[in-house]
Amino acid sequence: MSTLLVILQAPAEAPILRLAKGALEAEATRRGLSLIIKVDASADPVAVWKSSGESVNAVLLAGTKAPAQPVSAEVPVIATDLARVSRETGHVLDQLFPANAPVRPASASTPVVSTEAASSKFLVGVTSCPTGIAHTFMAAESLLRGAKAMGYTMKVETRGSVGAKNELTEEEIAKADAVIVAADANVETARFAGKRLLETGTKAAINDAPGLIKEALALEPSATQAGGLKTPPKAARTGVYKHLMTGVSNMLPLVTAGGLLIALAFAVGGIYAGDNEGTFAWALMQIGGASAFALFIPVLAGFIAFSIADRPGLAPGLIGGMLASQIGAGFLGGLAAGFFAGYLTRWLNGKINLPDTLQGLKPVLILPLLSSLIVGLGMIYVIGPPVKFILDGLSAWLNNMQEGSALVLGLLLGGMMAFDMGGPVNKSAYTFSVGLLASQIYVPMAAVMAAGMVPPLACALAANLFRNKFTADERQASKATAILGISFITEGAIPYAAADPFRVIPCTVLGSAVTGAISMVLGCKLMVPHGGVFVLAIPNAITQGMGYVAAILIGTLVSVGALYFAKRPLKQAVPVAA
Repeated sequence: MSTLLVILQAPAEAPILRLAKGALEAEATRRGLSLIIKVDASADPVAVWKSSGESVNAVLLAGTKAPAQPVSAEVPVIATDLARVSRETGHVLDQLFPANAPVRPASASTPVVSTEAASSKFLVGVTSCPTGIAHTFMAAESLLRGAKAMGYTMKVETRGSVGAKNELTEEEIAKADAVIVAADANVETARFAGKRLLETGTKAAINDAPGLIKEALALEPSATQAGGLKTPPKAARTGVYKHLMTGVSNMLPLVTAGGLLIALAFAVGGIYAGDNEGTFAWALMQIGGASAFALFIPVLAGFIAFSIADRPGLAPGLIGGMLASQIGAGFLGGLAAGFFAGYLTRWLNGKINLPDTLQGLKPVLILPLLSSLIVGLGMIYVIGPPVKFILDGLSAWLNNMQEGSALVLGLLLGGMMAFDMGGPVNKSAYTFSVGLLASQIYVPMAAVMAAGMVPPLACALAANLFRNKFTADERQASKATAILGISFITEGAIPYAAADPFRVIPCTVLGSAVTGAISMVLGCKLMVPHGGVFVLAIPNAITQGMGYVAAILIGTLVSVGALYFAKRPLKQAVPVAA
């Protein structure tokens, strides 16, 4: 078995480092190579290796920038950058291990990465994200690709915007060696009791699927056996962000449907569509505004509480959200009600102990009654009034913004949309703008959606214009990336950002910030929270349509120009002959 020493020069927390390690481990497993990976930032890491006395067949030196090519009279050595290692792993290893090259046997003392027999491993997984559009399926694809590269069989259930697809059966779960749940929203895990279960986020699955698979297989099966629980406890959540995203994902369909119906009502009946009772326009306004929009704050609060405290938290969360809406506390009140109801219900559940004969009363009577009473009183007398005051002030400021303030807010929201492309910063800007729709504030929503389209559009255009700076795979994927861009799926730019984060991310943040600022200054208003450029076909869904399109185009061109100066032409590394 040949042994490859990999010396990586990058901060331990750098995403590109994890990507490169995962790609190398998967490719080494496929080829039957032993792998020694070291993170060493010294000036001459190859000399450090020689002094250690370890025997290897080849050395790969990779950094955030291509290091100087070291000279070795003993084994082939390649120096290149981490981005190339992560995207052209097979080609790099082909240079180090040509098919016809003689291999010097490594000594018995050489450390070897152990691998289990691949044929015996079967894994299952579940992926989910708040919107159920991009991260859900990207994580699933990454897990499947990683399992295949390692020689394992895997089935992944996707819980996207249209429901569960490729659902796991009881038989498949029973025979699985490990389970990976990669989700940013609530996923029920009771059916996996007794299995090796690894819970993580979608980004981890996208960035390092082989590493997650290894971690899952190394876990101990849970002590609780499947079927041994009458009411399996909910797995511990990963924090406030996940609870918030569970609420947002369940709220979005109401906001989308309601916003489009309101836009159609204005298209049919004009600006006074809701005044003429009995007309078709009035009916559309009742469905979209009086019903769908009236529900979205209660649903947001209810499912935040559900994520925290399971079903007992749903009723107090819904009630608290409805009170927030009626009081005028808006989406900020809904957020407060959801977290208050969830954590209160979970605390009461842990503190109230009943005899076994009365346990059935707790989830259906005692917990909903007590928590709804406390949450309701808290919203009316304590939480609601100050939150309403804050929201009223925010609304007044947004409605009366001067041009300078609009510019700054647009720059901020636009930049946030491109900063982590679907991560917490992106979702914070998006959630803020969606929440303001309930207060009839539509300008931030337009800026956020326009800015979110820029990263994939810019990467797709740059890949076609500057072909020597992008790989063949990146150029080939550009058409699909462009379609994702016009559909407002910012995550389409993630493969480009992952391959070259220190250049691509700043360039896309710059363009998105410009787009957000232009949209805000022009006063573009968007009635719906999603849809990309396709909302332009819906009458009154967006105002200042030409200016809106211009903002997107200008921001895209700014990012493309920045990418031209930031990205370097691809270079091919050449191994040094012995």
